[in-house]
Amino acid sequence: MHELSIAENILEIVNANLEGHGPAAIRSVKVRIGELAGVIPESLEFCFAAITKGTAMESAKLEIERTDIVAHCETCGADSAVKGLIFRCPSCSGPNIKIVSGDELRVVEIEVDDESEVLP
Repeated sequence: MHELSIAENILEIVNANLEGHGPAAIRSVKVRIGELAGVIPESLEFCFAAITKGTAMESAKLEIERTDIVAHCETCGADSAVKGLIFRCPSCSGPNIKIVSGDELRVVEIEVDDESEVLP
């Protein structure tokens, strides 16, 4: 279950971004996860809740934003959503595509209570 190590990395990222901001109550952490990232959102939520239990981040909500697979066709120039695992251009059926999104796994937002700000 690699979701546990991902949850631990999320906490490390949050803590690193809050250094120098004083004590802050974390309201939420927003994570962007692409379809190709190989992460099961429910497992990540479970692991995040388990490792924050009994800590200052226990009440923090993990918000997961899923992103679709999008490919750029080098042949016709179209950017298209890829459905399933058929990696051909939906516009021209060409195989010369490059994935431009869908493999993301990043913390995109940290919302804190006491400073009423959102940290990028």
